[in-house]
Amino acid sequence: MEQSSTRTEMEIVRKTVKKKRSKEEEQEEQEEQVEVFNLNNKTPEEEEDGGDLSDSEDSVFSGLEDSGSDSEDEEEDGSHEEDRKDEHILQTKNKKKGGLTKEEEKQEDEYRQDSSDEEDIRNTVGNIPMDWYKDFPHIGYNLDGKKIFKPIRNKDELDDFLDKMDNPDYWRTVHDKQTGSDIILSDDQVALVNRLQRGQFGDVHFNEYQPQVEFFSSDLMQHPVTNRPADKRSFIPSLVEKDKVSKLVHAIKMGWIKPKRHEEGEGRYYDLWANEDSSSGLARHKMHLPAPRAPLPGHQESYNPPPEYLFTEEEKALWEQQDASDRKCPFVPRRFSSLLQVPAFPRFLHERFERCLDLYLCPRQRKLRVNVNPEDLIPKLPKPKDLQPFPTTQSLVYRGHSGLVRSISVSPSGQWLASGSDDGSVRFWEVCSSRCMKTVQVGGAVKSVAWNPNPSVCLLAVALDSLVLVLSPSLADRQVVSASERLLSGPQGAEPVEGAGPVTWSDTEAEELNQGIRLKIQHPKSVQQVVWHAKGDYLASVMPDHSSHLQVFIHQVSRRRSQNPFRKNKGLVQCVSFHPIRPYFFVATQRSVRIYNLVKQEMTKKLQANSKWISSMAVHPGGDHVICGSYDCRLSWFDLDLSTKPYKMLRHHKKAVRSVAYHRLYPLFASASDDGSVIVCHGTVYNDLLQNPLLVPVKVLRGHVITQDLGVLDVTFHPSQPWVFSSGADATIRLFT
Repeated sequence: MEQSSTRTEMEIVRKTVKKKRSKEEEQEEQEEQVEVFNLNNKTPEEEEDGGDLSDSEDSVFSGLEDSGSDSEDEEEDGSHEEDRKDEHILQTKNKKKGGLTKEEEKQEDEYRQDSSDEEDIRNTVGNIPMDWYKDFPHIGYNLDGKKIFKPIRNKDELDDFLDKMDNPDYWRTVHDKQTGSDIILSDDQVALVNRLQRGQFGDVHFNEYQPQVEFFSSDLMQHPVTNRPADKRSFIPSLVEKDKVSKLVHAIKMGWIKPKRHEEGEGRYYDLWANEDSSSGLARHKMHLPAPRAPLPGHQESYNPPPEYLFTEEEKALWEQQDASDRKCPFVPRRFSSLLQVPAFPRFLHERFERCLDLYLCPRQRKLRVNVNPEDLIPKLPKPKDLQPFPTTQSLVYRGHSGLVRSISVSPSGQWLASGSDDGSVRFWEVCSSRCMKTVQVGGAVKSVAWNPNPSVCLLAVALDSLVLVLSPSLADRQVVSASERLLSGPQGAEPVEGAGPVTWSDTEAEELNQGIRLKIQHPKSVQQVVWHAKGDYLASVMPDHSSHLQVFIHQVSRRRSQNPFRKNKGLVQCVSFHPIRPYFFVATQRSVRIYNLVKQEMTKKLQANSKWISSMAVHPGGDHVICGSYDCRLSWFDLDLSTKPYKMLRHHKKAVRSVAYHRLYPLFASASDDGSVIVCHGTVYNDLLQNPLLVPVKVLRGHVITQDLGVLDVTFHPSQPWVFSSGADATIRLFT
C-alpha cells in the first residue's frame, strides 16, 4: 500500500514539473526575443556594470549546458531520469523559499565581481568583416545560435542632419557594426578616447615617470637572487661547437681558409691631415669649402738642414734686401747641434695671425670647372694609312711653258694632258712620260682649257681674250677623230651664224686649221672659264661683268647655237658647272651658289658660302655635294640634302684657295692655294642619308715655287688613277702619285 501511494505521489509531481518546465521555457524564449530587439534599453544595474552581458545570469546559464541530444536522454535509464527530476523539484522548492544552492552562489559571486574588458560577445560571428552581412536581414548569431536581426534604420542624410542639429548627444554617438545599434559614449569613455588621441596612457592614475625598481643593485648581496642550479651545458663542452671547430681546422689544413697574418715588424703610420675636415659638421654641407691647408714643413725648417739649404753670406744679404712678398723663404735656415738648443720661433704669433687673416679675409668661391680631356674634344678620325690610296709623292714635272700655267685638263682616257699658259700657247703632254706631243700657238694668254668629257670624241675648248676655240688635237684613233669632225661640221645645209646675236660662230682657215683649231666662238667680252657638259655637246662660258646680264652663255656645238640663260644680273659670276647626272646648272657668284633646273627653267636652291669671294667650285660625281674655294683661305663643303649652309668649313690653307677638284672614282678631293701647297683630303660619302660625310685631310703636297705671290693656280685629278696634277706660277706642271 505504501509503495502504491508513493508511486501515485511521484506521478503527480512529474506532471506538475512538466507543466512548470513548459511554462518556464516559453517565458525564456520571450525574454530572449525582447533582449535582441531592445539592446539599448538597459537596466540601471547593467549600465553600472559597463553594459557587459557576460556578467549576467543569461551568459552563465547559456544554451551550452543544455546541449545534450535527445537520443542520449532516451537511451539513459529511467531511474537516472527520476533522480534528476527529484533533484530539480527540490531545487525549485528551495528557489521558492528564497534559498540558493552552494554552486549557484559560487557562480553568481564569481561572475558578479568579474571586470574583464573583453569585447561584446552578444554577436558570436567573431572578427570578420561585417560587410559580409550587408545583403542579409540579420547581422549575426547570439550565444544560442539564433539570428540577431538588424534594427530598422530608415534614416537618410536629411534625417541624419536633423538628428545632428537636435540631438545634444549626437557627437558622442557611435555606431556599432557588430550589433547594428547606436551607442552613446559616457563621459569616462570620451575622456579615454581624448587621452588616446593625444598619445597619453589610458589609465589616468598611471605614472609614467615612477621611480625604477632596481632588481639588481650594485651592492653585493649575501644570498643570490635565484638559487637555480647551473645548466649542464655550462660545464660540459658542446658537441655542435666541436663539430664546427673540427670542420674549420680541416679547412685550414687543406688550405681552403687562409688566416690573416699580421705583420708585426712595421709600425703604423697615419696622416695627421687626412680627415681634418670630415669630423666637423660643416663638411656635411653641400657648398662647404674647406680652408686651404698650410704647407707641410720641408728640409729648410729642420733644426739640422742639409748644407745646400743653408744660406751663404751673399744669399743672406740678398734675402735681407728683398721685400717680404718677394722672398722665396720667409725665414733664414739655421743649424743646431741638438733639438734642445733650438730657441723659440720669434715670428710664431705673427705667422698664426697672418694665417687667421688669410682664413678670414680670403674669399672662397666654388667655380664649376668642367674637367675635359683636350684629346676628347678632337674628333676620332681614322688614320691616313687606313684611307689609302691617295697621292703622296711628286713623280713627274712637265716643263716647257714660259709663263703662268693658269689651267690644265686631262683627257677622258687619262693618256693626255692639256695646259694653257700666259705665253699664248696650248701644249699637249703625254701623262706617263711628261713628253710634249704638240704645241698650238693661239696668240693670247690662255685663261681656261677644258677637255671634252665624252670619250667618243677628242676635242679641247680653249678660252683666251673674248674667243673660245674648239681644237681637235687628233690624239686618238681614226674613229674618234672622224666622230669629232662630224660633230664640228654642224648641221648639213646650215650656214654658220655670223652676225645674229652677241655671239658669232666661225670656221677657221688654212694655217689655224693645220694646227687643229676647228671652231671660233666670238664673245662680246673676255672669257674667263669654259666648261663642258657630261654628254659632250654643250659648252658653257663665263664672262664676269657687273654692268651686264650677258655673263654666261651656253653653246650647242652640234647645231652651233648659243643662248644666254639669264635675263637679269644676279651678281658677279665667278664660275659655272653642269650637274654630272641631272639637268641642273650651278652658277657661283661672289657670296653664293645658285642651282638652276634647266628643264623647268627656275632656280631650285641657293647655297650661302659664308665666305667673302668664291674663287672656284667643283661638283661631286654623285651630284649631292659641292665644294667651293674662296680667296679668304676657306674651303666649304655643301651637302645639298642637308642644308643651304656649309656642312664643313676647312681652313687648312694660309693663302687664297685658287682651285678645287673632285676625283671621279675615288673618295678624294683636292685644293690648290697661293701658299704653294696642294692639300688632298679623303671625303667619304655614305649611301645612308642619316650618316654625315667623313672628311679627313690626308696629305699636303708641296713642290711649286711661289713667284710674284702666286702659288698653285689649278689642280685636277686623273680620271682613273689616284693621281693629281697641279699647275703653278713657276711655269711648271707637276704630277703627284
